This record gives sequence, C-alpha cells and structure tokens, in this order.
Amino acid sequence: MFFAKSLPTGEGFRERPFLALFSAGRGATDEAKKINKNSKNLSSFPSMSLPYFFEENISLNTSSLILSEETSKHCIQVLRMNMGELLALADGNGTIITASITKADKRHCEVQVEEKKQVERPKRKISIAISLLKNANRFEWFLEKATEIGVSEIIPLICRRTERQHFRYDRMKNILIAAMLQSQQAWLPALHEPVLFNIVVNDAKQAQKFVAHCLETEKQHINALPFLHEVLMLIGPEGDFTTEEIDTCLKQGFIPVTLGNTRLRTETAGIVAATFLANL
Repeated sequence: MFFAKSLPTGEGFRERPFLALFSAGRGATDEAKKINKNSKNLSSFPSMSLPYFFEENISLNTSSLILSEETSKHCIQVLRMNMGELLALADGNGTIITASITKADKRHCEVQVEEKKQVERPKRKISIAISLLKNANRFEWFLEKATEIGVSEIIPLICRRTERQHFRYDRMKNILIAAMLQSQQAWLPALHEPVLFNIVVNDAKQAQKFVAHCLETEKQHINALPFLHEVLMLIGPEGDFTTEEIDTCLKQGFIPVTLGNTRLRTETAGIVAATFLANL
C-alpha cells in the first residue's frame, strides 16, 4: 500500500513547495503496478492504492497536463513509475483525478486524465481560530491533526497573551497539504495569515460561535450541545484569554464552553474541540 509520510517538524525541515503521498517501498510500488496492469478497470475510483499527489492547477476540465517538477521527480525518480501507470491527483478544492503517465520524464512528467471526480464539501464547516504558540512545533502538530480530523478553516489568532507572532505561511500550508494527502481527503482547509483577536470576534458570521476558556464561570460542556452546519471555535493562548477578551466574545454572541475536566494545552484544546465538532 501507499501511505502519506507526515511532514517533519522543527527547524531541520527543508521547505518544499510540493508535498505528496510517499511509497512504503518497492512492495507498495509493485502493488500499484498490479493495479495499473488493468488500467481500464477504474470502477473503484479513486483507488487508495494509487500514489496520491497534490496539484493545485487541475480541474474537471483538465484532459492532460504536465506535472510540477517536484511531483514529476517523485513519480519517476523515487517511485520509478513508468509510462502507462496510474496515479491520483487532488487540487485541495474537491477535484480528484486519476491519470496515466504518457511521458515518464523526471522533470516534466506528462499525464493523460482517465477519470475525474468532484467530492462534495463536508456538510459541516468547522472553523478553528486558535492562538499562535511560542513553541512552533506544537502549533504545527495542531495544523496536521486538525486537517486529518476534517477542519475546514484555520485562523491563527493574535491575542493579548500571545507570545509568538512570527508565522511562516508557506511552511504551514505545506503541512496542511501533507496531512490532507495522508488522510485521503479532497478538501484542503483554508489557512489564514494571523489575525488580531478583535477582528475575528467582531467579524465572525458563522451560525454558531463558541469560545473555550478556563475561567471559573458558567459554561456549557461542548458534548452537550447540538451543532449547526457552520461553527466557529475560539481557542486561547498559553495563559488563556483575558477577562476583557472573554467579555468581548460574550457581547458578540459567543457561547462559552468547556472541553472537559482538566486544563489542556492550547494545541490539545484545539484538537479536542475539532474532534467534538466533527463527530457529534
């Protein structure tokens, strides 16, 4: 089988503009070759045994295309794919294409589209607005796991107590792409540049708005609430939201919630909230 190799985190990671599913080894490639021998039988499209790549510039109107250099290199040089073999491509906007290689070039691999599919958006749009963290690795972990769970939108927050404000957008988006492929999804979460707390709170238009905080005030447990089709959850920084920030949320119609009986790290709280919102 093929699987998505998670992006490494930390300062040693070398940024690349493209991320793809990686082969589990020659055994995985051999399995794909068996499938490719019967390339006309695509009834189970898209086969999860096919190598799965991200290509932003595809659509349902695409009939053939030249893959990006990074994708081409991985297909031809790493996976050693040959002409006629199948692969799957996703654009992060619901389009999935099965294509066959027509020119096995490690820099400019050409493919012919065999089948196309438009995957519907998840019925519930989940937006998580979460404070940036002093430890970038922890924030990156949140991005990866939230994508795997199925979050639709991620808004990095700058709150009163936010300690870190530097944000490497391209790196963060690459983490989302890798997680989308790893979890075999077709929709890439919308990722924003960091936004000031007051702007997010005052401009929020979601049908339901929640704020998770640690103050000993009246709150509802998140698993006791019914959820609508469009929800926004605010998660505060290390040290929590200030009293003034919580008051601002309440004035704007946010529902205060608790995520459990223990105090969670910011990134853990984000994942717990995402899990509840995606599965209840």
